[in-house]
Amino acid sequence: GSSVQNFNNGNWSPFTNPNNVWGGFFRGIRKANVFLLSADSVNLDQFRLDPQPSQQEVYTTRLAEITRWKYEARFLRAFFYFELIKRYGGVPIITTALSVDDVPNIKRNTLEECIQFITSECDSAANNLPVTFPVAADLGRCTKGAALALKARTLLYAASELFNNPSWAGGYAEPLLISLPTGDRAARWKMAADAAKAVIDLPGTGYALSANYSTLFRTFNNNEIIFTRRNGGSNTFERENLPIGFGGRSGTGPSQDLVDAYEIKVNATTTEKFDWNIPAHADSPYSATGVTARDPRLFLTILVNNSTFTVPGIPRVPSVAETFTGGRDGQPIANATKTGYYLRKYVNESLNLTLATAQTSVHSWIYFRLAEIYLNYAEALNEYSPGNADIKIYYDRVRNRPGVVMPGLPTALSQSEVRDKIRNERRVELAFEDHRAWDVRRWMVAPSALGAPLRGVTITRIAATNKFTYVPNVVENRVFQPQMYLYPIPQGEIDIARGLLQNPLW
Repeated sequence: GSSVQNFNNGNWSPFTNPNNVWGGFFRGIRKANVFLLSADSVNLDQFRLDPQPSQQEVYTTRLAEITRWKYEARFLRAFFYFELIKRYGGVPIITTALSVDDVPNIKRNTLEECIQFITSECDSAANNLPVTFPVAADLGRCTKGAALALKARTLLYAASELFNNPSWAGGYAEPLLISLPTGDRAARWKMAADAAKAVIDLPGTGYALSANYSTLFRTFNNNEIIFTRRNGGSNTFERENLPIGFGGRSGTGPSQDLVDAYEIKVNATTTEKFDWNIPAHADSPYSATGVTARDPRLFLTILVNNSTFTVPGIPRVPSVAETFTGGRDGQPIANATKTGYYLRKYVNESLNLTLATAQTSVHSWIYFRLAEIYLNYAEALNEYSPGNADIKIYYDRVRNRPGVVMPGLPTALSQSEVRDKIRNERRVELAFEDHRAWDVRRWMVAPSALGAPLRGVTITRIAATNKFTYVPNVVENRVFQPQMYLYPIPQGEIDIARGLLQNPLW
């Protein structure tokens, strides 16, 4: 099985971590440092000393490029540092190119120092990077908006419970490595809210929610995207994630708990939670109309039983997903989904993989997009200014995009109820975008979110009526223990740099 399964069963340690990114991110940091140390030594004298106006123009252009690249490198270094602190807490801040002799003396910086470094670097980058790049070839480069978005996310994490409450750490000797000093929590939430609003209010970006939720993840050029990773065309993702009966490998099996998180639209202003104990819900859990009209993002994100689904080159009549027991995409077929669901988000269903030269598609692995910033802003506002009118405005915007149009935030909810609404909205809107595992940690609800059994659904087809019955089931048990709030620092790194203190309880 996949090594990532070790996360689920608790079989990871300082010696074995399926997501051991420590070395990779520090390699990226070193590359940025080497570039920054050498950028100013680029010799442009052949242009600078040439009196020809054309050569002077080349000199000015090259100098401006190098200056911009330096701020791009600083943004990327800050981005790598954020990815480290969300996993490990405080890490060594390194801004030089270290030699082998320097390594044994390296120590971790406090979490507060790391957060201050990241946000300061974001400010410098934002002050010197362009708002947009006019040339399509530059799509995916760091912009002012990307730097401000990284700052906003960093401050959101800094205000959240995990980085303000080391009670889980069992009396850890150096709590400032993993949490901030005791301070004004409301002020931290306000900083996070203000940073998110700075992205929203940034003039000239053209940022806007996409009118098409599903195609957002198959393009680089969309006004909702703030920062994304550009990749060439491929079909690997389709081969790995298409249903087994459509020539795929069933790579991702969404959970029943995620499916249940998509609300039911009762009418234009009202929603209700899905509940298996309500017969009308349980009898027809995926209806798009009537009493169980589900959030449309469910069907744009997850492939459910009996959904219309076509893949070129693989004819099927009727062309629907069959995840019921005995169906063409269901158990007991080897490697069929174990949960009863397949991933639809990111998958390009128009690719013909049966051709001699299989078709390919681009996939946009988005790091920051506008909907996240809206939800970051709403969450931070609700924590220090509950009832603020902007909470409903920006929560509602995410839900009111064309093709989704879900009812807005009800009025007269308590702060706690609004918090639950925002958290659930993040879960469904940002599903499979690398947020959930970190959100439940920073909210300190990971034991119930990641430690609960993984549920799926057993679907039985009634041949006489061609209808189905649905019964939730437990696919596997999961493990989450307190030390898993942070990753262990790799033991190999501690053996080399003796000054690195291991994270709590590992």
